[in-house]
Amino acid sequence: MGSKTILNGFVFLVFVGWLFIWVMLPTPTYKNSWTPHLLIKLNSTYFREQGINLLLFTFPIMLIAAVSCVYLHLHNKSTSNHRSSNKVQEYFRRPRLVIESLGIVNAVELIFAAMFTVLLIWSLANYIYISYGNLHMHNPAEKVWMAKFRSVALRLGYIGNVCYAFLFFPVTRLSSILPLVGLTSESSIKYHIWLGHLSMALAVLHSVGFVVYYAVSNQMIEMIEWSSTYVSNVAGEIATLVAIAMWVTSLYKIRRKMFDLFFYTHQLYTLYIIFYLLHVGVAYTCMILPGIFLFLIDRYLRFLQSKRSVRLISSRLLSCNTFELTFSKNPALTYNPTSILFVNVPSVSKLQWHPFTIVSSSNLETDKLSVVIKCMGSWSQKLEKQLSSSPDRLQISTEGPYGPSSSHFLRENEIEGKQIQNVEIPTNSPVGNLCGIERELESLPHQSIVQATKVHYGTRPDLKRILFGCKESDVGVVVCGPKSMRHEVANICASGLAQNLHFESISFNW
Repeated sequence: MGSKTILNGFVFLVFVGWLFIWVMLPTPTYKNSWTPHLLIKLNSTYFREQGINLLLFTFPIMLIAAVSCVYLHLHNKSTSNHRSSNKVQEYFRRPRLVIESLGIVNAVELIFAAMFTVLLIWSLANYIYISYGNLHMHNPAEKVWMAKFRSVALRLGYIGNVCYAFLFFPVTRLSSILPLVGLTSESSIKYHIWLGHLSMALAVLHSVGFVVYYAVSNQMIEMIEWSSTYVSNVAGEIATLVAIAMWVTSLYKIRRKMFDLFFYTHQLYTLYIIFYLLHVGVAYTCMILPGIFLFLIDRYLRFLQSKRSVRLISSRLLSCNTFELTFSKNPALTYNPTSILFVNVPSVSKLQWHPFTIVSSSNLETDKLSVVIKCMGSWSQKLEKQLSSSPDRLQISTEGPYGPSSSHFLRENEIEGKQIQNVEIPTNSPVGNLCGIERELESLPHQSIVQATKVHYGTRPDLKRILFGCKESDVGVVVCGPKSMRHEVANICASGLAQNLHFESISFNW
C-alpha cells in the first residue's frame, strides 16, 4: 500500500499543479511576470517559445497518464483494504441531484462542475479586464465599443479552448486516467456531452461575434483571410461549420431517431481537429494537446484490436424481438459484471461499433462470452436478418470488454453470505417465455434467474417500500431501464432517509 499511496499522492499533486496553471493563465501575473522569465529559461532550439506551454500544459498530463499505468498495475495486484475505502467513495458517489437535462448527478460531479464553472467565469473576467485596460484599435475609424466587442468575442474563444482541453478525456476508452478516479468512458460519456454543448455554445458566440464585428466595422474582407503568420479566419470558419454539423446531429432527438446520421457526421471530428488547430495556432494547440494525443493513441490501439475477428459459437433468436450472440474467448480473459463489449459487423456497417452489456459470467463460462441484442434500429435489424439467413458466414469483430466504474455494489451482500430469496412464479407467467430460463445465478449456482425473480404486472412496484425495507448495513441498488424509473430510484437513494443504499445506474441511452 505504501507505493500505491505515494503514487496516488504524486498524481494528485501534479494534477492540482496543472489546474493551478489554468487558474493563473488569464491573470496579469502569468502574462507580465511568469511568461518573460519562462521564455528566457525554456526557449530551446527544438521547442523555441512553445517550450512554456509544453512544460506547463502538456507534460503534467502525460506524466499523470504514465504514472497512472503503474498505479493501476499495482492496484490490480492487491485489493486489500478495498472495502475500507468504499465508505468514502460511496458518500461522494451517492446521487445528490436528479435533473431532467443533466440526469443523475452525484457529489463529485457537483464539486467538479462547480469548480469548472468558477474557472470559466474567473478566466473570462480576467481576460476581459486585462484586454479593456490595453485596447488595440485595428484602424483609426474603429470606435471604442467596437474594440471592446471584438475583445469579448475573442476571449469567448479563449474560454472555449479551456473546454477543449478536457473534451477528449471522457471518450478515451483505454485511458489510464479515468480508472484512477473510478470512471470509464461509458460512465463519463455524459461529461463529453456537457463539455461538447458548452464548447459549441462558446464557439458559436465567438464566431457570430466576429461576424458582427466585421460587419459593423466594414471589414468583411477579413472573413476570407488565411494568414500564414497570424490567426487563419477561413480555417476557423470551416472548423465552426463542421462542429455545428456534429453538434446538431448529436442532439438527443436527432441522435435517437437518426443514429446513422449522427454516427457518420461525428466521424468528422478529425477534419474538425485539423482546421481548429490551423485556426488557433501552435501555442494554443499545446494547451489542449494531451487530451487529443491520448485520444488518438487510444483510437489507434482500439483499431489494432478491432482488426481481429472473433469466432461466433452460436446465435439464438429469442422472444421480445431479441437475439443472443455467443463468442469464443480466451479463458484467461476475465471481466466484471455489467462490463461492456463493442461489436462490429462489417457486412452491416464497416464503421459502426455498438456497445452491449455482457450477460455471461467469466467465472461460470470461462471459454465463451454472450451478449443479448434487442432489435431497435436499422443496424440491429439488418444483423438479425443476416443471422437468420447465413449465420455461418458472418464476420464479427469485438472491442473490449470494458469494466464498470465500480463493481463492489454487486458483491456487498454476497460477501456477508446472504442469499437471494426465492419467489414462486406461475408456470403460465410470461416469465416462462423469457430467454435464459436455464441460466443460473452466480451467487446461487443451482438456482435459475426465474426462480429468484419477482415480476410485477401492469404497474411498477412500490420502490420506496422495497428499498426502505432493506435493513442490511450495505445494500447495492442496481437500476436499469427507462429514464423515469432510474430517476425515481436515484431520488430515493439521494433522499438521505436510507444511508445503507448504494446506487448504481446502467443506461443504454446517452
